[in-house]
Amino acid sequence: MYSVALFGRRVIQRFSYFSSFSRFLCNQQSDADGNGNGFGRIEDYLNESWKSINYDNNMKDKSDIQESIDFIGINGCYEGHFQQNFSSRHNFIEKIRNEAGMILEILQRDGPGFDAKAALDDSHITVSSLLVREVLLGILKTVNNANKNRYAKLGYKFFVWSGQQENYRHTTNSYHLIMKIFAESEEFKAMWRLVDEMIEKGYPTTARTFNLLICTCGEAGLARKVVERFIKSKTFNYRPFRHSFNAILHSLLGVNQYRLIEWVYQQMLVEGHIPDILTYNILLCSKYRLGKLDQFHRLLDEMGRNGFSPDFHTFNILLHVLGKGDKPLAAVNLLNHMKEVGYEPSILHFTTLIDGLSRAGNLDACKYFFEEVIRQGCVPDVVCYTVMITGYVVAGELDKAQELFTDMIVNGQLPNVFTYNSMIRGLCMAEKFDEAFMMVKEMELRGCNPNFMVYSTLVSYLKHAGKLSKAHEVIRYMVDKGQYIHLVPKFKRYRRC
Repeated sequence: MYSVALFGRRVIQRFSYFSSFSRFLCNQQSDADGNGNGFGRIEDYLNESWKSINYDNNMKDKSDIQESIDFIGINGCYEGHFQQNFSSRHNFIEKIRNEAGMILEILQRDGPGFDAKAALDDSHITVSSLLVREVLLGILKTVNNANKNRYAKLGYKFFVWSGQQENYRHTTNSYHLIMKIFAESEEFKAMWRLVDEMIEKGYPTTARTFNLLICTCGEAGLARKVVERFIKSKTFNYRPFRHSFNAILHSLLGVNQYRLIEWVYQQMLVEGHIPDILTYNILLCSKYRLGKLDQFHRLLDEMGRNGFSPDFHTFNILLHVLGKGDKPLAAVNLLNHMKEVGYEPSILHFTTLIDGLSRAGNLDACKYFFEEVIRQGCVPDVVCYTVMITGYVVAGELDKAQELFTDMIVNGQLPNVFTYNSMIRGLCMAEKFDEAFMMVKEMELRGCNPNFMVYSTLVSYLKHAGKLSKAHEVIRYMVDKGQYIHLVPKFKRYRRC
């Protein structure tokens, strides 16, 4: 890998090569997100690689570690049993779920003539972080517009009661869950009070805390207020980021707040912080998403002038741009250049490129690079297969999609929920609704639980085709499975029998 310190002007010339390289394609692409085709979830899935910036393994809340400890056993009491006997572990989990169910029933009865707090005291249930998690998740799953105020109060009543129990202290994750309940209930002030309480009691305010606030308050037009508060906060300094500005920028990228990223970056410069490669990668993403291609190129030039060489993620961004600009030859040159400077293209780089070319409608180039993956000794993973399958589905080439779907299973790659959703969509587009419904059942047999998007895809196509009774059958199937019952109202004109 080259460095500015060693190669000086030569490096800047090489880096300018990237800028002119991507400018060549971008001049012909006026809209950074031009080819909308209803398959944005696949792109979002890929783009997580940009947002992670190699920090995924380090970004887990300490409360997650505590959850794992609690899962093994409260205060170590169950540790030996879990390691030696699976049935004991299963029984323990069932016990927690049953107790959570009892608590939820008690909370439901709260009102005039019934004191839920006293009933909880009389239950003599031992409180643990796993139990608190189960109860709060149970409340979260049942919150809707009709009951949101009541459930926010019940959730907070349980949160306060459990926090007062002997030998138990809330985890950061517990705070985040009750914040999610308040978010669903649009209780913005209550969310802020919880943050104040966390700080007062010494809990870390992390990137996850920030995400919860920015997702909720951003929709309410309060995004800048959230950012300003975290910029000023002395307790928000989330590792492994060099400083809190990078953590904020990283979080804003995750929730697509691209314009706010620009504002935060300016505040960062005003306070004298120097951008690093992570900062630049986030800014490049936001500039591209906003369609500010001239600024995108200027940033590339600025990176080179400031001594930053493109890293794994910078190359991934450039390949995304080249793919969506339908520039396969330029992509070949960039992949070769990566090797020259010490970066061996990974399956992620190829997948990002294939996804972009697929969106540009160049399936021949997609096939070429997919075969190139194999020629170079890489193994296409489930994401790479899914992107190819999605490309064929979008192009109406269901037969090729089905052939590739079979190949991936033969080659040991198990389809995930995104793969199935693409296949189900393809079958629906071909009006093969019975096969699509069978695939929903098939994915369950393979241990892949359908998410709400899978059901929603099938139901929407059935309704569009005028097959309302079949659409209701799918919804009833989902309800009978006990899945996403709280989201049933999202299906218009559906009434439970």
